[in-house]
Amino acid sequence: MNLFQKKFDRIKNVQSFRLRKDFAFNPISFFLFAAFTGGGIALQLSAPLIDSFTVIQLGVLLVVIASLIALVPLWITLINGIILIWLVIFGAFDSSYWIIGAIGSGGLILSTSIQLILQWDKVVILRLGRFRTVHGPGLTFIIPLIDRIAEFVDTRIRVTDFSAEKTLTTDTVPVHVDALAFWMIWDAKSAVLEVENYLEAVILSAQTALRDAIGRHELSSLLSERDELGKEIQEALDAKMTPWGVTIMSIEITDIIIPKELENAMSKRAQAEREKQSRVILAEAEVSIARKFTEAADIYKESESSLQLRAMNMIYEGIRQNNSMMLMPTSLIDSMDMGTALASAALKRTKDQHLEETHDKN
Repeated sequence: MNLFQKKFDRIKNVQSFRLRKDFAFNPISFFLFAAFTGGGIALQLSAPLIDSFTVIQLGVLLVVIASLIALVPLWITLINGIILIWLVIFGAFDSSYWIIGAIGSGGLILSTSIQLILQWDKVVILRLGRFRTVHGPGLTFIIPLIDRIAEFVDTRIRVTDFSAEKTLTTDTVPVHVDALAFWMIWDAKSAVLEVENYLEAVILSAQTALRDAIGRHELSSLLSERDELGKEIQEALDAKMTPWGVTIMSIEITDIIIPKELENAMSKRAQAEREKQSRVILAEAEVSIARKFTEAADIYKESESSLQLRAMNMIYEGIRQNNSMMLMPTSLIDSMDMGTALASAALKRTKDQHLEETHDKN
């Protein structure tokens, strides 16, 4: 009989082995067994011609057998334990100790029949190998040797990591992708009866879907559209796992690892793109500045006084900011003669007014 079922090594966050069991020897089972054992010892000691030390030895034997049943909770372990009790009684002692043997055996049978189911668990029970029912949280009773618990199914949300190594994208880039699957079991019966091992089925199906999604996308879309990739994998897995009673709540891509050489090339490309953008922005600024200079030149061309005022302001700003002495040729100072400039402007304005008055009289 295969008591341990080995998991796949690629599943990282689960135990390496899983113990098969027909029932669970829970704290209530231990309490019932202790009550029966204590009663059996008391009744046996009240019988005549009974050695108390022998009774204690039988009590210790019952505790050892109960511990063994708790470690290997199978009906065959229970049967072998009861047989061992009676072999010790009739072989090492005598039939006068049948009271503690009978009560101890009954305590073992009854304690293994009472099952305690936790709030988040669902229990699939088989009767003579066929499906009987699914029990929810609380206490339930199973018939010894006839009923067995197929599995305790945890219905809480689970988080499992999986990965796809050296998978080629559409543009033939090998990538390593790590992901997380958030999933839960909503139908315990289907999860246990429709698939041999639902945990392995979920993980291996998720890995297959991840590899398939990577093969249908380019590297750039993988890097920039992680959420869309996760939703695509989730939809594919939901369609596959709904008959198993499993639902995939979300798939999250945690890491995408690309070859080091390609990573350096992409970094250089990104730097070149940023350099290109900066140069384009600088060229656009130069064009805008040139247009403004052209507009200013047109204004200065029509008004000499504006040009002189601008020149004087530039000289003033240069002296004020640099806090230094500026040497200029005499011709430049004469051209910026403010009085001459204002006089010329006033004379021109007077001539214009005279011409307008003459035109009005005519």
